[in-house]
Amino acid sequence: MKKNKSGQQAILIVYVDDMVITGDDEMEIRNLKKRLQAEFMEKDLGKLRFFLGMEVGRSHKGIFISQRKYTLDLLKETGKLGCKPPSMPLEHNWKHQVSDSDPPGNKESYQHLVGKLIYLSLTRPDIAFSMSVVT
Repeated sequence: MKKNKSGQQAILIVYVDDMVITGDDEMEIRNLKKRLQAEFMEKDLGKLRFFLGMEVGRSHKGIFISQRKYTLDLLKETGKLGCKPPSMPLEHNWKHQVSDSDPPGNKESYQHLVGKLIYLSLTRPDIAFSMSVVT
């Protein structure tokens, strides 16, 4: 992040091979893009629409971030695409109980699903508590 004298700034966000440049200093953003293009083979995809499973929308009211596509892909992957949502993500005072008649679970599958649900809770705070119970 680089601020100029007027308090404006340009911000570079990098995750592995994905990069976002943002800020309110248009000149510094252009300069940063030029420097990066001189060093790396990069492609400017224009205004941010998707980043790390998050969809970015803009309106006159501001920026909206959702994981709609991520959620639909997760529901499809787990075979739950046509299911009706519950009125509450988790019943009050719910206690997990395992009985001898329960089939053994696949630990790696469970961890994979819980990891995806934890990531989903970034934009869905209504499931954050449920995720804390199952982890």
